[in-house]
Amino acid sequence: MENTDAVRADKAQLRARLLRARRAMPAQERDAAARALASVVRELPGCRDSTTVAAYVSMGSEPGTGPLLDNLRSAAVRVLLPVLLPDNDLDWAEYGGQEALERSPRGLFEPTGPRLGPQAVTAAQTLLLPGLAVDSRGVRLGRGGGSYDRVLSRIRQVDNRPALMVVLYPHEIIDAVPAEAHDGMVDAALTPAGVHRFRA
Repeated sequence: MENTDAVRADKAQLRARLLRARRAMPAQERDAAARALASVVRELPGCRDSTTVAAYVSMGSEPGTGPLLDNLRSAAVRVLLPVLLPDNDLDWAEYGGQEALERSPRGLFEPTGPRLGPQAVTAAQTLLLPGLAVDSRGVRLGRGGGSYDRVLSRIRQVDNRPALMVVLYPHEIIDAVPAEAHDGMVDAALTPAGVHRFRA
């Protein structure tokens, strides 16, 4: 096992490189990716047949989730969105459309509906996760804040485990992500080009 400090340094370097590449993408390419993601997710049996999908509102150069959220909602899927708590844990609330989002003091767009509690995510059949990369084993590289590490830990403690999908651009599926012992794996990457599955 690699030294933890070395792994964290490798992660930081990889994050910086991936973020630079995202920022360099032309706006029209990002817009096209958001539209493609919305079409892909509508065709996924795991999402189409779900009564509840936990997702998130994209920010900046992340793969755009706005059209995806609206597609799910128009298909009568219950969509849960995160609300960032002061300790970086996540509460959840139902998505009520773009008009029912507000910018938080930390700059994130969050749902305005009633808070359902951090445990609400465990009721989802599918969880769409933000990330910067994933490797051939399904190891996801997040931004390093730890919020989704807590979510994934919470999900591991329940019997009804949702399908875990990280939302990425196609080039962000890479050979290897530096991994620590607590890093969990996802089932698939959802990209504008389609779905890449890692394990049954």
